[in-house]
Amino acid sequence: MTTSTMKTQPKTPARSAYWAGVRDGAPFILMAVPFSVLFGVIATDAGLTLAQAMGFTVLVIAGAAQFAAIQLMVENASIAFVLLAALAVNLRMAMYSASLVPYLGAAPLWKRAFIAYLNFDQTYITSIARYEARPEMTVAERVSYFLGVATPITPFWMGMTLVGVLAGQAIPEAWALDFIMPIMFLAMVAPMLKSLAHVAAAAVSVSVGLLLVNMPAGTGLLIAAASAMLTGALVEIWMERRAR
Repeated sequence: MTTSTMKTQPKTPARSAYWAGVRDGAPFILMAVPFSVLFGVIATDAGLTLAQAMGFTVLVIAGAAQFAAIQLMVENASIAFVLLAALAVNLRMAMYSASLVPYLGAAPLWKRAFIAYLNFDQTYITSIARYEARPEMTVAERVSYFLGVATPITPFWMGMTLVGVLAGQAIPEAWALDFIMPIMFLAMVAPMLKSLAHVAAAAVSVSVGLLLVNMPAGTGLLIAAASAMLTGALVEIWMERRAR
């Protein structure tokens, strides 16, 4: 065998983009592990079976919506309200999808469907930052990067949920795994507060959420989310008019 045939083939741009995504997604494992374990524990405490808890996490694959739904189920909220709350929490995914269309809209349908399934906070935030920083990327490279970001996160999310379900009450309360939830969202949201509209929406969301914390079945969070979106839109309109 000649030396030339023994040489490894050079990586294609799409492969390079994929492994860059894996590298950029890997740090999120540190947050996905305790977050998913906590969900498994809470799902067990709420009375879900192993199949129900795992079906929940595999089909929904959206931590915030899963926690919101479980909390409402524990409070004996109606099924309609549980679904409404989960939908409201996940409405941001629709905005994520709209934001990704200019970058991924030309990809084949089956790839877009796969991306839609894996479109959650970490994959979106990491990918959109990469696309904006490197506008020269091709559609194939963008798809590969997005899937690369999801690769280290998704198996850990599902696998550690299983660990949480099986461990159940064996995990001591002193571990305080629930601290990771607010830290994770702060770490993801803070870098995205790039304009006055973003900051105003965040401030209103926090303020209204705290004021309405005692409202039943998480309705305060729904009102806070709606207030934040309205505030952001109004500030954007005001800024555009002022610029003109």
